[in-house]
Amino acid sequence: MINIAVLGAAHPHIGEALAEIAGRDDVTLVAASEPDAAMRDRFLGGVSAPAYADHAELLDRHRVDVAVVSGIYAQRSDAILAAFAAGAHVFADKPLCTTFDQLDQIAAAARGSDRHLGLMFTKRFSAATVAAKRLVDAGVLGELALIASTGPHKLTQANRPAWFFDSDLYGGAAGDLPVHDVDLALFFTGATSGTISAATGNVRSADHPDFDDHVALLLRAGSVIATIEANWLSPEAAELHGHYRMRLTGSEGTAEIDWGYETLTVATHDRPTWTEPLDQPRRPMQFFFDAIIAGTEPDVSTEASLLATRVALLAQQSAESNNTPLPWST
Repeated sequence: MINIAVLGAAHPHIGEALAEIAGRDDVTLVAASEPDAAMRDRFLGGVSAPAYADHAELLDRHRVDVAVVSGIYAQRSDAILAAFAAGAHVFADKPLCTTFDQLDQIAAAARGSDRHLGLMFTKRFSAATVAAKRLVDAGVLGELALIASTGPHKLTQANRPAWFFDSDLYGGAAGDLPVHDVDLALFFTGATSGTISAATGNVRSADHPDFDDHVALLLRAGSVIATIEANWLSPEAAELHGHYRMRLTGSEGTAEIDWGYETLTVATHDRPTWTEPLDQPRRPMQFFFDAIIAGTEPDVSTEASLLATRVALLAQQSAESNNTPLPWST
């Protein structure tokens, strides 16, 4: 039995992790903590485990094998470092952190321990993503050349807490929204170096002029060029919270992932457009707990989590530096 604790609950994503924990018989939630009383009540009010206002008190009172971290973005690094110091693995919501200093501290703590760090990159485990990776690896698309992704999100501003619009606590749109697709670009290409540039803007949130509600990235991942667009401009009346899509273009064909409707549409030079059959998807939050129980490295590894975060933070730096292209490498 693996003991799980929540260290920080400031985002609805924690609900998906709690649902995964509740549905398993090989893990147990022993405690949860969140400094903000309102968020503690909102996101942890339904758990039967003891809830604390202080992460340190929780870690002092309970043996924790895995810490699930989903607090205010700028405060996640403190919880992560405390978890590593207590000997726990860390499964964190994205973004992992908001500054390079925080990232460097997390990287040093992770690499100085035998514990794993994983990010909740849920797109990795959709049936459409798994099928697309299979086609890329089999050479069906030929040599990969371009990746184009779009990630619209509903802002639902009235439901957002004040910290969300505070750049000191939120970080920035470039370091937050595109990191899923940054990870996927690295996952599909296996690239170990490249460049990143980004631009951000605000057209909707006049009462929060420092809050960027849209962002576009140009990522060079080895020889592949990826364009990643994400925003908080999805229509409030739209059917989906966000109609997320990604198109992979190679020398022999294309494949378009539609996460909104879980489809993969493919065409090649010698075969007309078809809809690729999909296997049953894995539950998006199960991979980390499965790996810890099996004693293996999670599919989203420590190094993958750190690298995707670093590239996203470099994108934020680029956006704040007149879109300057910045190099990245493993």
